[in-house]
Amino acid sequence: MAGALDRLLRPKSIAVIGGGAWCENVIDQCEKIGFSGPIWPVHPTRRKIQGRAAFATVESLPAAPDAAFIGVNRHATIEVVRSLRKRGAGGAVCFASGFLEARAEAKDGADLTDALLEAAGEMRIIGPNCYGLINYLDGALLWPDQHGGARVESGVAIVAQSSNIALNITMQRRGLPLAYVVTCGNQAQTGIAEIGRAMLDDPRVTALGLYIEGIGDVRAFETLAADARRLDKTIVALKIGRSEQARRATISHTASLAGDDAAGSALLERLGIARIATLPEFLETLKLLHVGGPLISNRIASLSCSGGEASLMADLAVSRALTYPPITKRQEKRLRAALGPMVALANPLDYHTYIWNDRRAMAAAFAAMMDASADLALAMIVMDLPRTDRCSAQAWEAGLKAVIDAYEQSGVPTALVVSLPENLPEEVAARMTAACVAPLCGMAEALIAAESAAWLGAPWVQPAPILLPAPTPGGFPLNEAQAKAALAAQGVAIPRSERADSVDGAVAAAERLGYPVVLKQEGAAHKTESGAVRLNLTNADAVRAAAEAMTGAPFLIEEMIGEGVLELLIGVTLDPAHGYLLTLGAGGVRTEIWRDKTHLLLPVAEDDIMTALGRLKIAPILEGYRGAPPVDQQAIVAAVLAVQAYVQDHIGAVSEVEINPLICGPDRAVAADALVIQAPQRQGECR
Repeated sequence: MAGALDRLLRPKSIAVIGGGAWCENVIDQCEKIGFSGPIWPVHPTRRKIQGRAAFATVESLPAAPDAAFIGVNRHATIEVVRSLRKRGAGGAVCFASGFLEARAEAKDGADLTDALLEAAGEMRIIGPNCYGLINYLDGALLWPDQHGGARVESGVAIVAQSSNIALNITMQRRGLPLAYVVTCGNQAQTGIAEIGRAMLDDPRVTALGLYIEGIGDVRAFETLAADARRLDKTIVALKIGRSEQARRATISHTASLAGDDAAGSALLERLGIARIATLPEFLETLKLLHVGGPLISNRIASLSCSGGEASLMADLAVSRALTYPPITKRQEKRLRAALGPMVALANPLDYHTYIWNDRRAMAAAFAAMMDASADLALAMIVMDLPRTDRCSAQAWEAGLKAVIDAYEQSGVPTALVVSLPENLPEEVAARMTAACVAPLCGMAEALIAAESAAWLGAPWVQPAPILLPAPTPGGFPLNEAQAKAALAAQGVAIPRSERADSVDGAVAAAERLGYPVVLKQEGAAHKTESGAVRLNLTNADAVRAAAEAMTGAPFLIEEMIGEGVLELLIGVTLDPAHGYLLTLGAGGVRTEIWRDKTHLLLPVAEDDIMTALGRLKIAPILEGYRGAPPVDQQAIVAAVLAVQAYVQDHIGAVSEVEINPLICGPDRAVAADALVIQAPQRQGECR
């Protein structure tokens, strides 16, 4: 486990620098968690802090601390970091704010960040603008507030770009064992991926959870994902940024670059990191992964003593990538023996209450449902407990023991599911976890956890590194003829065409191409809405009238491509946070209405494109729908790969490429319109 962050994450000695309430809290919480090493307060004037002798300077400490909590103002923080580095400290948490995240309010924020990095040198720092870290495995923390966790022997690690989110997670009562909780603040030096990697290397960590506001170092994330798979561990991310408000808040909060949310999702998917939408789903997924790891498939079973619960479990799975396989003959035989003739057998199963409070019968019924013949990845037993302040849970004891018995008899991964989080006492959750049964709170959350664990369990091949050019702001468009010619040079099929500088020239060009033709006015945006395109012109008079109706030359005259089977959009945009984002979707003039699209990050392979096309709502049309011919999907793949080749050949010098529509038919796919935006410094080369 030795590494650059080892002393900071697993310290044997801690220095607490500063004298405010935050620093006093660090000392109190270290004592409370049972930190066994020396704790050295540092303050220039106070002789004692929280009953401990204080040292006037870092230089006067008895030894170089493994970790330090710096609770002084932002200017003083820089000098303290320099002193710690010279003293040979292992690392520090920088609590102060007012650095890069405050550049809009504090004009010196960026300069102070640079000074902080220079002062730290090779010494590791976390932050600034963060709470720090809690190590529940070894009983060590640099944390200036209360926390709700307890010492554990193993558990999940959490890295968060929000200190308050991390604090809230420590207060959960869901039975999720926390091994580490680390906040990374501005990531001025040490990023979320590097911290995550250091914790995954600890064999006591079972899974990693990331609360992400901005990805930051994409290459570091690629390394993190590959190392996690090598270590046979999984990563779950709660990434914000779906709304414009969240993206704006990210910049002011952590100085992170949020980037396009679709690109962020595509990155996480590419790296095999499960993206979760809410904190409850995040915690339940991590809990399931902690107990049993990823699932071998998406085949699940649900058992409850209520038809209402069974129906809810069925309904909530409708939109999830989960399957309730039907009852097998062998399951039916065993279930009938356990439950008698009055229970309708199905999955989800309502086993009624005939056997309630009979541990042996309940275990037999549960184990029967978990029979190996069903090839289940997870059995979910719904059982809410009564509130303990007004009711007795004694009658549920047999059922709880039966759940554990059934798991031990069958070996099928098992979860105890409660419909409401308050219906699962924390001590019961801990008891289930200790017995290798995942205690999951909330039906919807439990199903999302199962879906995510099944996705994480699917085969994963490490992808090629993402294309990451140095982005250039702004850009200028090639005209349509230039854009099509550039893409055609890479293999994109385009219509036969000519350019003309006058109405007469347009008519002559149409005669040479042969009718029907399309007439376009070059340089016009949104040609359909502005009347700058006319389709299916069948003679010279029609071409002349159309050209005269437009506002002027130059014109682009093209052969008319038939309607085809469908129209697609192929788009590539440069996202400064994540690289080149490929969009595939329903194309044509109704693209914005259909909103049927999927996203990938470049580079992609043929299999990636085919999988992405299969995710579209229009996918059935590609295969041939209701008697219509199938589309030549290989021609679509070739067009996408040709666009990718163009981007790869112009990496850093192109900011956007779009084909819309790509007219797709049974034997070809033709780019009817195209856009290419180059970077500004290439203008002289392209015009």
